[in-house]
Amino acid sequence: MFRNQVTFRRVAAGTLLIVAPLLQAIAVVLDPGTWGDSREAVSYGDNPALAQTESALYHWSWLLMGLAAIGLVHLTRRKATVFGHITGAATAIGYLSMSALLMMDPVEWWLGRHNPPDQAQKILDEMLNLPGVIFGFQVPWMFFGLFGLPLLVTAVWRAGFVGWWVPLLVFVGYVVSFPIEYGPLTVLFWALPVAGLGWTGVKVLRMGDEAWAAYYPTPAPDRTAVSA
Repeated sequence: MFRNQVTFRRVAAGTLLIVAPLLQAIAVVLDPGTWGDSREAVSYGDNPALAQTESALYHWSWLLMGLAAIGLVHLTRRKATVFGHITGAATAIGYLSMSALLMMDPVEWWLGRHNPPDQAQKILDEMLNLPGVIFGFQVPWMFFGLFGLPLLVTAVWRAGFVGWWVPLLVFVGYVVSFPIEYGPLTVLFWALPVAGLGWTGVKVLRMGDEAWAAYYPTPAPDRTAVSA
C-alpha cells in the first residue's frame, strides 16, 4: 500500500474521515468537565487521568482532521474546485490551530490543584488574553476549522460525492452546538458528524483505486506526437 500512491492516499483519507471525528466524540464522553463542574480547573482535578486522556484525544482528533481535509479536497477536483481549495485550506489551518490550544489543559489542571478555582481561572484568563495567544492561536484561526469543515463538506456535496444530509449533519453537530454550553448535550451533537463523516470515509474506502484515480487530471496530449 505504501508504494502505491493511489491506494495509500485513498485509504488514508477514508480512514481519517472515520477516526478523526470518532476520537473527538470519545473525548467529550471521557471529559470530566462534560459531566461534572463546568470549571475545568475543578473537574480536571476530580479525575486527572481522564482529563489527560481526553485532552490527548482532542489533540489527535484535530490534527488528523486537518489531514482528512486534504483528502476531501481531492473529491472536488471535477466540480466546486475553487470552493474546495479555499475551504480545504481554511479547515486544515483551523484544526491545526485548535490542536495547539490543547496545551492549556494541563496548565489549567495544575493551576486548579494549587489555587482556588476562581484564582486559577483568573490566572488562566490573564495568560490566554495575551495578544500573542489570541491572534497567534485563536482569532480568527480556530473559526477557520469550525466553519471551514461544514463548507468543505458542502463543496464535496456540490461535487456530487455525498448527499445533502452529510454537510447538514456536520453543520448541526459542530456549528449549531457551538453557542450551547459544553456538557451532556454536546455528546449528542458531536455524534452527528461521526455519522456523516464516517459514512463518507467508508464510501472512500469502498470506491476502489480506479474511481479515486479518476479524479486526477488527464494528462494533456503530446502536441509533437499529434502533429507528427
